[in-house]
Amino acid sequence: MLKEERQQHILERLRREGKVLASALCTELHVSEDTVRRDLQDLADMSMIQRVHGGALLRTPVLSYAVRQDQALSAKAEIARAALRLVRNGQVIVMDGGTTTIQVAHHFPTDLHATVITNSPPLAVALSEHPYVELLLLGGRLAKEALVTVGVETVTALRSFRADLCFLGVCSLHPEVGISIPDLDEVYTKRTMIECSAEVAALASAEKLTTADSYVVGPLQDLTHLVTEQSVADDVLAPYRALGITIVQP
Repeated sequence: MLKEERQQHILERLRREGKVLASALCTELHVSEDTVRRDLQDLADMSMIQRVHGGALLRTPVLSYAVRQDQALSAKAEIARAALRLVRNGQVIVMDGGTTTIQVAHHFPTDLHATVITNSPPLAVALSEHPYVELLLLGGRLAKEALVTVGVETVTALRSFRADLCFLGVCSLHPEVGISIPDLDEVYTKRTMIECSAEVAALASAEKLTTADSYVVGPLQDLTHLVTEQSVADDVLAPYRALGITIVQP
């Protein structure tokens, strides 16, 4: 079997099962441990998988904000409409950066009275003309790829609040690994958002589920809700429900 065929087999196994073990791949592919290790490293170098001890997990592709904002718009709108079920008048809401959280902001009803705290300048712009939303934009260093503020100033400001709800932008959710992202600086901001919020809702489209990335924000038990698309199958969501997370779908 050619290298490309082996690697395609590995990716297909990951999409079906969520993880692969190196020892099992050696048996299936009739190759040595060194060959499997090289294949996994090649896929990791292409940012297609996340290597873990003994095997690998699927990884969400890392794309720029400019590219992401034009992708899967119908799915993001679907998630946004479902997320509105968690929103109430009078809430203090922490809203993380991301193209899906902006869709939530766009779907806010015009008569919503709430306070929104965000580290996302684009989200602040999206809510700037909302008549009854008080908006607090967190300072800090701008992470240009994600268009969010990060750093000590951002984290310190967040610790001054006690929010009713947090809409958390996520890159990867995995029942074993937890909440993970590709940027270390954002880890501390997201952890603080979780700590200062009574309820935490992760906004995750289907391709982000059962994937992992380089930096762990925290365990899945940090979430109270997972908001996702209607098309996600029950067997995919079962491990999240088993951890006590409430699934919100349209």
